[in-house]
Amino acid sequence: MIGQTAPARSDSTFARTLRQEVLLSERRRVLGLALVLAAAMAGLLLVRIIAPGMIEALLHGRIPTSTLFAVFLPFIGYELFAAAIFTYLVRRKRDIPLFGRYANALIETSLPTVLIYLLAQAVGPAPALSAWPSMLYVVFIVLSTLRLDFKLSAFTGAVAAVQLFVFAYRTLPLTWIAEDPYLTVIYHLARSATLLVAGSLAGLVGEQLKAQFARALESAAARDHMTNLFGQHVSPQVVERLLAVGGAEVSETRRVCVMFVDIRSFTAAARDRAPSDVVDRLNAVFAILVAIVDRHHGIVNKFLGDGFLAVFGAPFDDPEAVVNAVSAAREMLGALEKSNIGSAWPIRIGIGIHVGAAVTGTVGSPRRKEYTVIGDTVNLAARLEALNKQLGSQLLVSAAVHEAAPAAMRDAVSQSPLAIRGYADPIPVWRLA
Repeated sequence: MIGQTAPARSDSTFARTLRQEVLLSERRRVLGLALVLAAAMAGLLLVRIIAPGMIEALLHGRIPTSTLFAVFLPFIGYELFAAAIFTYLVRRKRDIPLFGRYANALIETSLPTVLIYLLAQAVGPAPALSAWPSMLYVVFIVLSTLRLDFKLSAFTGAVAAVQLFVFAYRTLPLTWIAEDPYLTVIYHLARSATLLVAGSLAGLVGEQLKAQFARALESAAARDHMTNLFGQHVSPQVVERLLAVGGAEVSETRRVCVMFVDIRSFTAAARDRAPSDVVDRLNAVFAILVAIVDRHHGIVNKFLGDGFLAVFGAPFDDPEAVVNAVSAAREMLGALEKSNIGSAWPIRIGIGIHVGAAVTGTVGSPRRKEYTVIGDTVNLAARLEALNKQLGSQLLVSAAVHEAAPAAMRDAVSQSPLAIRGYADPIPVWRLA
């Protein structure tokens, strides 16, 4: 069953991949914080250059500007150090301990509190609590979404809420009822509650992002599994259909149309050419032929050196499988004839087509499986392709193909029953080109 065999990965492998994505997201977060802090410090420096006395006047000369830089620089350095740690962990495919995550959140979220404390020494606690450093809590909470962890984002919001309220409670004469609402406990509890709710909302957003990462990784794993299962080449349309019917049975006996394609005298012609030229020519030919198979609803099941095996009517039923196979074969011959014009290395191919019952399913080891077709139908198609060399033809089909698609056989020429290796009785064969 497709649904039972896919995706081809273990839960531990998936968890490691997702963990790597989370670490990369964490690295983006700390670099973003470092950028925000650097921009804030650059703004202070710009003000100091343009209006040297403005900052000192605002701080009443009680806190040297150098003290503010002394606060920003260590935090920026810390974020850059954290980014380096995350990079190291990503490269080593390791995870940061849970304690380290919470310690990191605590240290980062404490920066606004430190700035508010310093500002309070200059202008007093009330103005300091209303100044811009308190807005940094929001920046840290928003960026905590990149942690992709609800608990960590909620913890960030909780740290901000507790520190802001405790500072206000310890430095202001708060009461439950006062003429100035700013001096009431309720006012500051509401501010802290807002930060707490913001942390929870950021956590929910982070979980959504994490879920999207997980779905993307699951989808990629499923697509990789389908591509590996069905051979070297699977058209996007086939992959989409396979993913859509994830529970379909793939190991069964079904009627399929099998096509073998082989490039004539390719090995001999390749002896006197550079390996790169051989590969380039082979890739160019396959690009033409495979595209044609795709257009006619077939799949290239496997490449066989300078040829390939294509299947029509599997893994999905196709009532037009025989017509599609014959049409694809004719188009291949015409396309190669056009591509040979002016080419220093003209290519000829031989094609054999047979239709009949075959066992289709997955074979291989536990680590590597592929979808294949097995049976006499496959063998006879291969023999027909090889028979082209003897007859000097390019396209041979069996009597079963001739009977299944009479409208496509108007120019077919009977070769009368021929002796074919592996078969006791002569086999009726029809030549189309």
